[in-house]
Order: sequence, then C-alpha cells, then structure tokens
Amino acid sequence: MEMRLEVVQVPVSDVDKAKSFYTDRLGFALNHDVEYIPGIRVVQLTPPGSAASIVIGTGMTSMPPGSLEGLQLVVPDMASTRAELLQRGAEISEVQDMGGIAFAYFSDPDGNRWVIQEATPPDVREAFQR
Repeated sequence: MEMRLEVVQVPVSDVDKAKSFYTDRLGFALNHDVEYIPGIRVVQLTPPGSAASIVIGTGMTSMPPGSLEGLQLVVPDMASTRAELLQRGAEISEVQDMGGIAFAYFSDPDGNRWVIQEATPPDVREAFQR
C-alpha cells in the first residue's frame, strides 16, 4: 500500500487576500485558481520545493478561518529562509533553538499558524533515535 499526503485545506475568510499572502510574501507557486461550480472556488498553492500543496477557497470546508495550526515547512537553512521571507514582507518570529533544532513561527492573515523547522542534522537525528 502507498499513501501520500499531497494537499491540505487551509481555511481562510478572504481568498484573494490569502492567495496574495501565500504567493507574494511566502513565494508559494499558484497551481490553479478555478471555480468548478458556482460557489466552490479552489486555489491550490505549493511551497517552493514541496511535494505537498495547500488549498484555499470557498465552499470546501466547515473549519473556521484561522483555526488551522501546526503545519510545518522544513527548510535546509533557517537563516537564509527567514531572511528571504522577512524581505518579502512576511512577519516571522525570532528563531528558537529546541535542543539543536531551529524553529520559527508565522501566521497567515486569518491567523492560521505555521511552523518553519530547519532540517534536522544527522547527528541530532541519531541522538533522538537512542
């Protein structure tokens, strides 16, 4: 059996504002923006280098806007990623070191909360496996 998580719905109140945030501030690629049937708009966005995407839109979910938390974007270099996101106008927290693993946090315009995690170095991964 094979299963891949490839799309996660993110509940937003203003699709165009959220679309602009994810593309302009975070650099996500816009895969499509379509209204299949009246009242159901699907906007799929993919983080740079990711196999998984997010979907925002209308008529798709009963989750309240801003209720999602804990999605993690794993990056190879926290300092350069954070610097680029800040330069693009995103508000990113200071980096927190959690025992050799770096984390930073941000929210989208609705308050959906995200985590940026620096890829765990092999020596730290080995320590956790012991």
